[in-house]
Amino acid sequence: MDIVVLGIDLGKNSCSLVGFDATGGVILRRRMRRDAVPTFVEALPSCIVAMEACCGAHHLGRLFSACGHEIRLMSPEYVRPYVKANKNDDRDAEAIAEAATRPTMRFVPVKSEAQSDIQALHRGRSRLVAERTALINHLRALLLERGIVAPKGRKQLEAQLTVFADEDDPRLSPRMRLLIEDLRAEWRSLDERIAAFDAEFVAMAREDEAARRLATIPGIGVINATALVAAVGDARSFGCGRDLAAWLGLTPRQATTGGKPRLLGISKRGNRYLRANLIHGARAVLPRLVTQDSPLGRWIRSLLERTHKNVVVVALAAKLARIVWAVLRKERGFDPLIAAA
Repeated sequence: MDIVVLGIDLGKNSCSLVGFDATGGVILRRRMRRDAVPTFVEALPSCIVAMEACCGAHHLGRLFSACGHEIRLMSPEYVRPYVKANKNDDRDAEAIAEAATRPTMRFVPVKSEAQSDIQALHRGRSRLVAERTALINHLRALLLERGIVAPKGRKQLEAQLTVFADEDDPRLSPRMRLLIEDLRAEWRSLDERIAAFDAEFVAMAREDEAARRLATIPGIGVINATALVAAVGDARSFGCGRDLAAWLGLTPRQATTGGKPRLLGISKRGNRYLRANLIHGARAVLPRLVTQDSPLGRWIRSLLERTHKNVVVVALAAKLARIVWAVLRKERGFDPLIAAA
C-alpha cells in the first residue's frame, strides 16, 4: 500500500487507523488491538504517522521514529474541527490524518524517554502533595468539630497537634487522640516520600546542563527547572518567548472583531502544573526583585504603580516564561541586564 499519511486514533485497548495516498484519498481503514499497532506500522514503508498527543503517544512516536517514519503529534483541540459528521473512532482517525497535512498545523515534539520519566516523577510528587493537603484539611476539620480553631500554616498545626498528644488535655477524647496520632503518622510518611522526590530532583538538576542554566533565573528553582526541561525540551519548537508563555496559558485571551482588539484574562491553556509553579515562583521572588536596581526590578515597580499585585505576579510569571525560552534557546545563563528587554 502506498500510504503517505497514516492517522491513528489511540484507544486503551483498540485503535483505528486511516491511511491516505498522495492525492489525499483514503486507501486504508482498519481497526486493531493496540498491541498489534506497532507491528503493523513498523512493516509499512516510511510515511507520516499522525496521532493526538495523548497518553502513550510519545512512546509509540519513539518506536515509529526509530523505524524511519515521520511522527506528527497534535493537540486534540486542533484535530476536533476536522471531524466530519458524527464522531466515531474511524472519523477521528481520518481527522487526525487530514489535520496532519495542514501547512499551518502546530505539532508537538516527541518527548524522549528521559523527559517522560521526569514528567512521571513530577506527577507522582504532585499527587502526594495533594494527598498531604487533603490530610491537613481533614485534621483541621476534626479539630473544628470540637471547637478548636487550628492556626494557619503546616508548622503551626503540627506544633498544636503535639500539644494534643498529652493525655491530660481534656479537649479531645482518648479515641480521637488515637485517630489524630494515626493521621499524624500518615502525614510524616507523606513528608518523607515528598522529600525523597525533592532530593531526586536536586540530583537531576545538578547533572542536567539545561536545568542548571534555568536555575540561574530568579523564581526558577529545582522543581520548576526540571519540570520545564521535561515539558519544553528543545526550545526551538517555539518561535519566540511569547509562544512559550501562550502555550503555558499566561497570555491574555483575545476577543477581537471588526479590528477592535479586546484583551481578557489569561487563557489558562496548556500545562496547569507548570503554570501554577511559575506563578508560585514569581510570587516568591517578587519582594526581592522589586528592591533591585535592575531592568527587571524597574519594570516590576512600574507595574505595581498602576495595577494590582496579583496581576503583577502573573505578568512576572509570563516574563519568566519568556526568559526560560531565551535561556534554553541561546544555551546560556540568565543575564539580569537584559531580562526586561
